Amino acid sequence: MRLGLNMGYWGAGNDASNLKLAIEAERLGFSVVWAAEAYGSDAPTVLSWVAAQTSTIDIGSAVMQIPARTPAMTAMTAATLDTLSGGRFRLGLGVSGPQVSEGWHGVRFGKPLGRTREYVEVVRQALSGERVRHDGEHYQLPLPDGPGKALQLTVHGARKDLPVYLASVGPRNLELTGEIADGWLGIFCSPKHLPKHLAHIQAGRTKAGKTGLEGFDVAPSMPIVPGADWRRCADFTRPYTALYVGGMGSREKNFYNALAVSMGYADAAKQVQDAYLDRRYDEAMAALPLELLDEIALLGTKERIAERLTALAEAGVTTVNLACPPGEDGFAALRTAAEALELAGLGE
Repeated sequence: MRLGLNMGYWGAGNDASNLKLAIEAERLGFSVVWAAEAYGSDAPTVLSWVAAQTSTIDIGSAVMQIPARTPAMTAMTAATLDTLSGGRFRLGLGVSGPQVSEGWHGVRFGKPLGRTREYVEVVRQALSGERVRHDGEHYQLPLPDGPGKALQLTVHGARKDLPVYLASVGPRNLELTGEIADGWLGIFCSPKHLPKHLAHIQAGRTKAGKTGLEGFDVAPSMPIVPGADWRRCADFTRPYTALYVGGMGSREKNFYNALAVSMGYADAAKQVQDAYLDRRYDEAMAALPLELLDEIALLGTKERIAERLTALAEAGVTTVNLACPPGEDGFAALRTAAEALELAGLGE
């Protein structure tokens, strides 16, 4: 098992420490540091800044939004980051949600599976060095009725097999991830529920003629809060979890709320969403069951975290991407995770 650092969104509280956290993660032997984007900071700019001041740790987008860029632009960005970083870039992609896709980017959200499949096909074709030609429902390159011509990526030195990850939720999305991606960026990852998610990913890999999950990176993000009392530690994860369960999407379409429901927390998920959308944020946080928080985070002593890492590894996780507390507590969390991994005997 490997460890990663998920810096999340720039502007979300850890800004003053994020670069130092990335440098500390590299010192501790972490394999990758990720940056996210929604409708604030963009991931590539942050990653280029981190890559310029590190030397061995991989950099990854978790995620770059599919509706924000054409697939050709994403290939250009990925190739540039990979070349500048010396082959350290991992491309994480996601369709975002209807509110951001249509409200911020002006891109219809419909048919996300088909769009994702075609998007990855174009990105991979561009990175391969071929002339890009694609005749699909969502993307046509070149356009058939104009002066455009098939072009090749001119960035030399970028890896043709640059790893592509998908952030996906739900059976069909997970199957697509297994079929066309090299890794999965999961959320709300519980050892108890992970096998059913991996079964869908395996179905996709089987469809693509691949055997088992060998070489596929199961890489969920998880909050980590070390401390003597795991129940008190859990309280620090309530704002993050309430945001996703209650506020990431509309009442009609919130993928993370649906994920909590599928994990057996339907009543709580409804309470959290109702309160959050009514801006009763304290009530939303309070409605989160302690059991849910414990399932999806690393909480408590080093020994307890080591036990949880063992359970995750046995369930199939290959990389755990840590979302750390702000300030000095974040550095303590990184060190605790590294020590817990060693204690569990899981380090590579």
